[in-house]
Amino acid sequence: MQISDRQVNSLNYDQSTRASRIATVHRTTGETDVQVTINLDGRGTCKAATGVPFLDHMLHQIASHGLIDLDVQAKGDWEIDDHHTNEDVGITLGQALNQALDDKKGIVRFGNFLAPLDEALVQVALDFSGRPHLSYGLQIPTQRVGTYDTQLTREFFVALVNHSQMTLHIRQLDGINSHHIIEATFKAFARAMRIAVEIDPRRASTIPSSKGVL
Repeated sequence: MQISDRQVNSLNYDQSTRASRIATVHRTTGETDVQVTINLDGRGTCKAATGVPFLDHMLHQIASHGLIDLDVQAKGDWEIDDHHTNEDVGITLGQALNQALDDKKGIVRFGNFLAPLDEALVQVALDFSGRPHLSYGLQIPTQRVGTYDTQLTREFFVALVNHSQMTLHIRQLDGINSHHIIEATFKAFARAMRIAVEIDPRRASTIPSSKGVL
């Protein structure tokens, strides 16, 4: 089967775009020191050392199910609590994601996934629209999972949304176990993001918007 010039150009664009979709962001404040490296065309590997074990576990879900490579290193004021570290990891990850996407040429842009985890069922829909918005519909029954304050789940996604400039909707359809609900959310988010950041060969080098800009 012969490949047309148009298909060859599309393939070449796809390869060159994927090779460059890597970003590193280092963010330092009086409360935290966070560095994130992201490769949108990775194999799902993750190095996470945030000092917040449950957050590390969730970052592994994003990498594994999103098929992205992540390296997240953080130092924070853990003697106070995990809030600043959790939030600043979300901020820095959002900034790295935004940088890796650059002008978003060629991406699918939208993603939607419904993830079950035992009794829990969570749906995530997202759009790399350039307009930050979070609609958060989780009802987590306990205040903690281990030592992790479950309120920090929302704070993580608020920070991520604002700095990646995405629209994100999270809906809990079922679930009574806090760990299951949160983990299903991160898995659904990862798979929805994986769909959205994939290169659409039919778009080639165009921005996925009727306005021509995101």
